[in-house]
Amino acid sequence: MTHAAGILWILSAPSGAGKTSLARALVAEVPGLRTSVSFTTRAPRPGEQDGVDYHFVSKETFAAMAERGEFLEYAQVHGNSYGTGESWVKQQLFQGADCLLEIDWQGARLVRERLPDYAQSIFILPPSLSTLEERLRGRGQDSAEVIARRLAAAREELLHYDEFDYLVVNADFAAALADLRSILRAAHLRREQQQFTEGERLKHLLGGQ
Repeated sequence: MTHAAGILWILSAPSGAGKTSLARALVAEVPGLRTSVSFTTRAPRPGEQDGVDYHFVSKETFAAMAERGEFLEYAQVHGNSYGTGESWVKQQLFQGADCLLEIDWQGARLVRERLPDYAQSIFILPPSLSTLEERLRGRGQDSAEVIARRLAAAREELLHYDEFDYLVVNADFAAALADLRSILRAAHLRREQQQFTEGERLKHLLGGQ
């Protein structure tokens, strides 16, 4: 390649840990960071837009896409299917752009297996389970039964924290966002990336000019 490939950032967290809000803020603040819009069979929540928050599709459409091998990964979460389109993600990476995926630990595992040379993963931790429950109840969107199910799933998800490269605690939103920006910045200062980014400078320095 004549330029550095992009980095595929995987962001995972238990429901209610603040992953989506952090991802949106990160994309807004980091130039060139692009977010992959997942496909899902679940119904839109209030305020969500098709093609912006998710690609909302029927179960039949989702199954057909999976059958054709169009997903980089897909999984069932809380009774609904979620999938990441493969062609769009690879196109961004091969053009040198960073791409952000918001996916659960199952999807993260699959993506790391499929694209080990491009993927780096971050797991968002809540400060406590009680705070997580407060955040879920504060949404005002789910029934008590759904919240209980999400809390049970959160405990399961937390067991997989050690599969990720980085851990960020979202006790304070601004601090967590700053941590994420630092991680992304540091990754681009790695020698492998800088050899391309600072190629001309290195050529002059090594050539003694």
